[in-house]
Amino acid sequence: MSEKKTDSYKIISDNRQARFLYEILETYQVGIELQGTEVKSIREGKVNLRDGYALIRNGEIWLINTHISPWGKAGSYFNHDPLRTRKLLMHKQEIRKLLGKVEQQGLTLVPLKMYFKSGWVKLDIALGRGKKLHDKRESIKERDDKRDMQRAMKQF
Repeated sequence: MSEKKTDSYKIISDNRQARFLYEILETYQVGIELQGTEVKSIREGKVNLRDGYALIRNGEIWLINTHISPWGKAGSYFNHDPLRTRKLLMHKQEIRKLLGKVEQQGLTLVPLKMYFKSGWVKLDIALGRGKKLHDKRESIKERDDKRDMQRAMKQF
């Protein structure tokens, strides 16, 4: 008998601020290179993606300024640095394609969410363009209008 694997995943951290600050053009699913205590800390949900971003250097993609808290049950010698630079795992041709878009069009790579998929920690990064102030105001207005419509529909 063959066992069927489901494609389910458990979201650990979501960067909602990125959707407000950036216009999301494309998303990519990437792996992330972690140390043992980082994985244990991620399982406890102690991750902050808010200030993080990704850079491409020497044909490799790196996640910078993402905070993964030290694991509480390990000593200071065995624990990791919370803000260390982490390598992202992605195919070379995808990295080359992203490099062209980031350099030529002035786009940014931002992490959207971190989750477990089949036991592995995965990260969704997005190619985004920064929103201007009037775009942010428009987003707020659309969100408020949608909320008002939901309230009106609830009354009837």
